[in-house]
Amino acid sequence: MDPETTRSALRDFCAERLGADLAARFVRLARPGFELTAAGPGEAAGHSRFGGRAMLEPGTPWPTCEGFPLSLIAVLDTDALAPWLHDVLPAGTGLLNFFCLDADSEQCDPASYELSLKYDCFHPQLGKVISTRSAHAVETDPPARSSVFDPVVWAAAPGFDFPDTWDPAWGTLDLGPEADDMARAMPGQYVEELLADWARRPGALVSEDIAFGWPKFPTGSSPMVPWGEDPTTYHHLLQLSGQDEWYLGGDGGWMHWSIPTDALRAGDFSRAIPTPDIW
Repeated sequence: MDPETTRSALRDFCAERLGADLAARFVRLARPGFELTAAGPGEAAGHSRFGGRAMLEPGTPWPTCEGFPLSLIAVLDTDALAPWLHDVLPAGTGLLNFFCLDADSEQCDPASYELSLKYDCFHPQLGKVISTRSAHAVETDPPARSSVFDPVVWAAAPGFDFPDTWDPAWGTLDLGPEADDMARAMPGQYVEELLADWARRPGALVSEDIAFGWPKFPTGSSPMVPWGEDPTTYHHLLQLSGQDEWYLGGDGGWMHWSIPTDALRAGDFSRAIPTPDIW
């Protein structure tokens, strides 16, 4: 289905369970997103992939943290995803290259770990997103000490995503006069209990690897953004649950990149930041 047909079907699904008024307000929280899975023949979402080499315009500086090179983790081809993104980001954004400091994989340079200890795991220095016009993009070899992961070409199945149960975005939802104090204290749980067959909704995204949409936080937290900033003013860019070659520190973790919504709409990806969930 196309985006508008899917959104309409989603609204009808929710109205049957929440009532028309609450469903209309609830569906306003929906954001277009994409399940990312290994692509079969003919399924590739343009140049979208995990790993491989960066796709940069000639002359673009390789991102660093205190001079130490970051590692290319993924590429998203927004031109291939554009039919579902509408006004989420400017037309012609092209390719988004996602970098972070690799301090945990088997490939990482030992010095990267010592460097990572100087920063909080969500510090802007530890991640970078660089946009590239598709017509000017070329595969770019990394500098020494930067990790290169075997590429996995992605297919991207579109749908609509909703906030994690504990996301602060739930605080913006008007539950209506029927909701009691307990419901207002935990609006995410309240709505989810009313949507018992939620997994069957139109446009459901069930992958742990997601582009755009909303971030999921298995630890029950919410996006970690710079001190004093409101996480509801940020938009999610990419979620990776982990790969065989690359993972976050500790016992595990999911990696996210987020960006202020106004910067996203302006195409200013210099303001994107890592927002990982580590346990």
